Amino acid sequence: MQLPAAPGALTPALLAIPVVFGINGATSLADSPLALMLTGVLVLAGLISIIFVSGGNHFQDPLFCVFVVFSFTSVVDLLISLEEDGYISGFMEVYVREGEPYLRTAHGIMICYWDGIVHYGLYLAMIAAIGQRKSYRTLGLFWLGSLMMSIVVFLLGNLIGKYSSDLSPAFLLNLPYVLIPIWAGVRLFQQPKALPCLSPEKVADEQRKRLYQRPQDMGLVLVLLLTAAFTFFRGMVVLDCPADSCFEYIYQHEPYLRDPVAYPKVQMLIYMFYVLPFFCLCIYGLVLPGCSWLPDWSLVFAGAVAQAQFSHLGSSLHARTPFPYQTPEDVWWSFLFTNVLYALGPQLLAYRCLRCPAFFLPATPASLHVGKKHQ
Repeated sequence: MQLPAAPGALTPALLAIPVVFGINGATSLADSPLALMLTGVLVLAGLISIIFVSGGNHFQDPLFCVFVVFSFTSVVDLLISLEEDGYISGFMEVYVREGEPYLRTAHGIMICYWDGIVHYGLYLAMIAAIGQRKSYRTLGLFWLGSLMMSIVVFLLGNLIGKYSSDLSPAFLLNLPYVLIPIWAGVRLFQQPKALPCLSPEKVADEQRKRLYQRPQDMGLVLVLLLTAAFTFFRGMVVLDCPADSCFEYIYQHEPYLRDPVAYPKVQMLIYMFYVLPFFCLCIYGLVLPGCSWLPDWSLVFAGAVAQAQFSHLGSSLHARTPFPYQTPEDVWWSFLFTNVLYALGPQLLAYRCLRCPAFFLPATPASLHVGKKHQ
């Protein structure tokens, strides 16, 4: 004869029923791309509402909210990259599989690493600067170029590459990454610049120097010329130029440019049509004095090229890239040297503009006139 179970023995089983149904319901929702998109929107909306409810003097600068929300998404991107590379498991598998499968590509993993490490560090630094009422304009311009390059290449590659047929409603979660940085960029450029304390005589002396009297600038011009030539060459390569040198390069040096995911092709075309003209303008700004626009835009393009080259280098060598499109081992060193040098040029230019800005200042800054009147 079987004895009846004690009343308390049924409690765990009864409690497990709603838990099981809850888990099954969450799993079924996670399998829906639309549900994934709505969940992401709700999480972001909840985070923004928490920020506004908390109040404080930080809201005198609306970019504080942008950096806080984007720092949350940076952590999510870092989890995605770590899970795709096998360091962790069970966090973002459903979202990546059902919502954005293109994040499983080598390029997707690389941009997630960059966003989760570099962008996250920039967000924390800018949030701290806002809390201390310090200027973060320099960091902000570098972040602006980096984020815009990342999202533009990513979106265009998804639209024209082999994953164009797999786009889901979760793809719309990337739209804020286009609209918000444009608005943030306008606000960053509107922030006042920190004018250096330089006398008119020192500015005039610096601007009277010819290019041959400035060996560091001569070196930068040479690096920019080589970088511009390499930019044009790789642009012609992805445009299927029939020259033998282009054919040899794309098959023996950078076969990743042929990858059907289309990210490398989009990247090279953006280099050719946008970055190449800027390199020419930079050479002009290093030859003729008074180009006050160069320091700000050099920071934007430094961030853009740094992000692009990190993603391109990492994707070319990543195991997730199909073997026929990976960089051959016998050209690794030449490939690394040329691409690292390509990334280094804009960084050196931005550093030069920040360290010695006298050559790029107007000949008679308004602040100097004001100082003379007070004397």
